[in-house]
Amino acid sequence: MEKSYDVIVVGGGTSGMMAAIAAAEAGAKVLMIEKNKRFGKKLLMTGGGRCNVTNNRDVDDLIRHIPGNGKFLHSTFSQFNNFDVMAFFAEQGVALKEEDHGRMFPVTDKSMTIVEALVNRMKTLGVTFAMQTTVQKLLRDDNHITGVETEFENFYAPCVVLTTGGRTYPSTGSTGDGYRLAKKVGHTISPLYATESALLSDEPYIIDKTLQGISLRDIVLRIEDDNGKMVTEHKMDLLFTHFGISGPAALRCSSFVNQLLEKQENVSAVLDCFPDVSEADLLKKLNEALQDTKKNVKNALASFLPERLLTFYLDRLGLTDCPSQQLSQEQVESIRHLFKHFTIKIHKTLPLEKSFVTGGGIHLKEINPKTMESKCLPGLFFAGELIDINGYTGGFNITAAFCTGHSAGVHAAQTASYFSY
Repeated sequence: MEKSYDVIVVGGGTSGMMAAIAAAEAGAKVLMIEKNKRFGKKLLMTGGGRCNVTNNRDVDDLIRHIPGNGKFLHSTFSQFNNFDVMAFFAEQGVALKEEDHGRMFPVTDKSMTIVEALVNRMKTLGVTFAMQTTVQKLLRDDNHITGVETEFENFYAPCVVLTTGGRTYPSTGSTGDGYRLAKKVGHTISPLYATESALLSDEPYIIDKTLQGISLRDIVLRIEDDNGKMVTEHKMDLLFTHFGISGPAALRCSSFVNQLLEKQENVSAVLDCFPDVSEADLLKKLNEALQDTKKNVKNALASFLPERLLTFYLDRLGLTDCPSQQLSQEQVESIRHLFKHFTIKIHKTLPLEKSFVTGGGIHLKEINPKTMESKCLPGLFFAGELIDINGYTGGFNITAAFCTGHSAGVHAAQTASYFSY
C-alpha cells in the first residue's frame, strides 16, 4: 500500500465516507482508514435498520432541530445541506421516500442500501481503503499536520480528516479515539453526555412495571426544573418501559435532562395526554362522559386512554369503581389534572454507551465553521459526532454528519492541492 496521500480520512462512518467522497470528487488522492472490517457499522443500525437518511425541511427548521449548537452549521448548510444529501443519493440511483415529520428513508427500507451506495461511490472515485486499522497518533511538524501513525505503519498527507464518531455504541467502533487524538494536539473536549437517550425513573409504578409496554401517540412531554420552570417540551409518541420512558418524546428531552441533572438530583417529566384539548374543554368532555349514571367511572371514561393507564390514574385517585353520579366536581377536576399534568420523576438517562448520540465533543471555538479545519493545527479537519453538535432523532444527526463531512472533505482537498505545487 502507498504511504503518501493528499487527504487521509480516519473513520468510515457517515461523515467519514462523505468526507472521502467529497475530497476525491475534488481531485484529491484519498486514503480511508477504518478500524472495523466493514464501513458504516453504526449507520446500519439507524432508523431501526432502515436508515433515516435526512429530513425534508428547510434549513432554518433543520437547525432548530439541532439544539446542540446547531447555529454553528449555518455556514456548512450554505455549502451542502439536506437537499444536497437527497440529490447525492438520487445520483447514486438510490430512491428515497418521505415519512412522518419529514423523515427520509431509502425505498428499500434497508440501511445497507445507503452504506453500499457510499462505499461504491468511494470505490468508483479510487479511494484507497485501510481496513481493520487503528490510528494511534497524529503526526505533525511544528505548525502543520503531516500524517498518521497506525499500529502497522505510518501514512503521510498534508490534510487529515478525523471522523471517528462519539462514544455511543462502542461495539460499532465509537470508542472515543478521536477525542484522545485531538486532545494530544491541543484541542479542548467539552464534557460528554448522553443525548437521544431513554429516561430512567425509580418511581414505584416503574419498578413494579405497572405501565410497561403502554404506548401513547402525540402526547406532550414537558421537562421542568426544581422551580417548576419549563426547560423544553415535545409533542411526539411515548413508550413506558421497564426502566422508565422511551420513544421520540422522551429521547428528544434527554439532552436537557442530563444538563439539568448536573445541577439537581431529579428532574420532573410532566405528561400531557391531551395536548390539543384545553383544560376547560377537557373538563367539559369529562363531565359529559360521566353523566351516564349506569356506569362506574372506569367504564364511563374507557374511550379516553388505554385501559391500563386509565386504571392506573383512577386507582391513584381511588375512583376506579366509583359510580359516575357520585363524583364531586373536585374529583372530576383531579382526573383532568392527572390527564394533563402527570409528573414522572427522572433520576438519570441511559448511559452514554447505550444512547443514540453523544453530546459534547471537540470545542467549536477551535474549529473554523466555514471549512471544519482545526484552529489549533492547520491541515487537521473534523466532522460528525466527534464535534460538539447534537440534534434530535429524525434524520438531523445524520444530516449534520453528512454535511460536515462533505465540507471537511472539500476543504481538505483544496488545502492539500496547495502542497502539490
